[in-house]
Amino acid sequence: MRTYWPTSAVVASQTGRVWPVILLVLALTSGYAWWYLAPDTMPDAIRKELPRSDRSNPVLYKWKDDKGRWNVTDTPPTDRPYTTLKYDPNTNVVPKVTPPPPPGSHW
Repeated sequence: MRTYWPTSAVVASQTGRVWPVILLVLALTSGYAWWYLAPDTMPDAIRKELPRSDRSNPVLYKWKDDKGRWNVTDTPPTDRPYTTLKYDPNTNVVPKVTPPPPPGSHW
């Protein structure tokens, strides 16, 4: 039985067909990752047409631990009461911070 090895012309023509497929898979994977991980950064025209990602507005659970400290998690506790929190992703949840005065100034 004789083995035939592909010529360099055959290998070159097949390599040229692979690159568009690789680029298409890469583009689709990148788009999906963008939609899933950072849906609020997409352009408005695209964001309105796509379904909402689960990560764009997650449900959070607020509960107290045994020491009386408040905890907020993305999974509800099984052994204590909790409150379900929903927040608007367009609202700033970081408190306003006033920087300290520069050294030497008298406020």
